[in-house]
Amino acid sequence: MKSILLLHGALGSKNQFNSLIKELEKSRKVYAFNFEGHGGRASNQAFTMENFVNNVFEFMDVNSLENVDVFGYSMGGYVALNCALKDAARMGKIITLGTKFDWTPETAVREVKMLNPSIIEEKVPKFAQKLIEEHSVELWKEVLVKTAEMMLGLGNGGAIPDVSFEKIQNEIVLCRGTEDQMVSKIETEKVCSLISKASHIELDNITHPIERVNVSQLVKIIMNS
Repeated sequence: MKSILLLHGALGSKNQFNSLIKELEKSRKVYAFNFEGHGGRASNQAFTMENFVNNVFEFMDVNSLENVDVFGYSMGGYVALNCALKDAARMGKIITLGTKFDWTPETAVREVKMLNPSIIEEKVPKFAQKLIEEHSVELWKEVLVKTAEMMLGLGNGGAIPDVSFEKIQNEIVLCRGTEDQMVSKIETEKVCSLISKASHIELDNITHPIERVNVSQLVKIIMNS
């Protein structure tokens, strides 16, 4: 049975994939893990693409995974593409969903405005509670702060440059919801045009949160890609 590795998004954990795993397990051997600092997994490291890429390869080493297909949601997709740049031979086909590519100082600042723990506690207590349940009462604020720092780093020169996208030789499928307000069709099409073996799929009436994705539709895309 062919294997697939699932990489979660920023502020999330492998629990984002519970429904997806149930369906994929019918025909694939599915692996998922928490990036360091997420899902209650403590970390004294900054959130960086380099550290998350190392998390992926360490997990692959432990589980003897080679040339494994990967599905990455949002940040997870960005990590997967960084993995392909670091060691293409270890990565198989990569499918992303809702992955943001347009990182500039302006876009980073815009995203970071929504990651203030104090404001979230006061204005969006239900979201604060969700983050507590996802990461623990001790770690949820740290997740927000470190994620904000990571995004600012991407916006200030840490993002994948166009010339590097052109070096990716793995087969890539870039998926985006038509109603995604965080990721534009233009930025997704641009990156698709830079990668020689890339294709782009728009999911009708889908917003950014993976919890709102039609699981059956997503499974079909993953299995047929």
